[in-house]
Amino acid sequence: MRASLRRTAAAAATALALLLTGCAGTGDGRDTGGRIELSFQSLAWQKESVDANKQLVKEWNAAHPDIHVSYVQGSWDTVHDQLLTSFEGDEAPDVIHDASDDLADFAYSGYLADLRGLLPGRLTADIPQQSWSTTTFGDGVYGVPFLQEPRVLIANSKILAESGVRIPTPERPWSWPEFRQVTGELTGKGRYGIAWPLKEPVSVTLNLGLSGGGKLFHRGADGKVTIRAGEGDRIVPGTIHDQVNTDRSAARTALGMGGSDTLPGFFGGKYAMVPLGFSYRQQVVEQAPEGFEWTVLPAPAGSAGLAQGVSPQTLSVSEASPHKKEAAQFIDFLLRPPNMVRLAKGDWMLPTGTAALADPSLHTAENGWATGAAVAKALRPAPAQSVRGYPEWKDKVATPALQEYYSGAIGGDELRKRLVDDGNRVLARYQR
Repeated sequence: MRASLRRTAAAAATALALLLTGCAGTGDGRDTGGRIELSFQSLAWQKESVDANKQLVKEWNAAHPDIHVSYVQGSWDTVHDQLLTSFEGDEAPDVIHDASDDLADFAYSGYLADLRGLLPGRLTADIPQQSWSTTTFGDGVYGVPFLQEPRVLIANSKILAESGVRIPTPERPWSWPEFRQVTGELTGKGRYGIAWPLKEPVSVTLNLGLSGGGKLFHRGADGKVTIRAGEGDRIVPGTIHDQVNTDRSAARTALGMGGSDTLPGFFGGKYAMVPLGFSYRQQVVEQAPEGFEWTVLPAPAGSAGLAQGVSPQTLSVSEASPHKKEAAQFIDFLLRPPNMVRLAKGDWMLPTGTAALADPSLHTAENGWATGAAVAKALRPAPAQSVRGYPEWKDKVATPALQEYYSGAIGGDELRKRLVDDGNRVLARYQR
């Protein structure tokens, strides 16, 4: 009932926003004067990011008087249900901001336009193939991946210096065993070596698991996906479990937290390190007490080096849009290298484009930009990127199983049974 009400409210809000932004017209996406009208739904939420997006829309409109773009504000919290409702009601925005791991069902359902042939060669060549694979479903490309966010370790510089532990670099990161040892050395009276905010544990576990050779999801020659747990899949969850339950070097109370919830304890010296998405640096800059010294370290490395999975932010075009060509032109404008840099800096994230990523402003030591840029080359598509049924597996199987495992309520064998056996039953329903 609540989900239904949310979808109804989201649809009404979207319809009202489109109406107020001037998208009503002749019915073919033009206003009464013949000008093409496009709507761009953005999920930017930080002030810098919202400002950057709105300014770029303003610049586009000034340079393209015959193709007017209206900015529509969306929300990450409700975007999936809101988009589903707008697709079904034929009210979807022309240009859609989302994340690659949310696109599969929309793409397979025919709601998103195949962008092959619509995008210029400049843009397709600038973004690496590994990023394009996150938005490729079947034979089509249904989104442009443009921002990505590695997970890094944000650490208290003073505690690190006093402990005498080796400081890792992207060239010589900690291994997972060394990382476990270091968190033990950083633990002391009233202080934990690390706090793992695992309110949403699945993406963290899967994405970091790539470094240890974990994959979990395996696609066969027939295209069907099955779940299998190998040795590499045990490295990351096993490390976290042992830090919490054996070493007591990770705060148990942090397991139910979101990333922002750990920052007060981090600033207060309760945690020496917190593993967070790269964009959390903005909150650290804005909220840290005066004089607080911090640094950005790469996540630990395993047999696959610094590899970790990401689900890039994306820009897509609605299949129902009467002006797909113009919508793609707007996307190309947004993602020209200087503009991609502006969007990345506004979100405190990294661009996928090679030209934008090479910008000197993203390679400075200040606020850890250089560490993130060095890690970017090791980023890979999230393991479950194109798996149909993944949202149900994540919500109904993996999230409760991992939460119980990390808290010590179940062991590794039971975790494997749930993730694999229960998980395969879920995926089978989507692949008949």
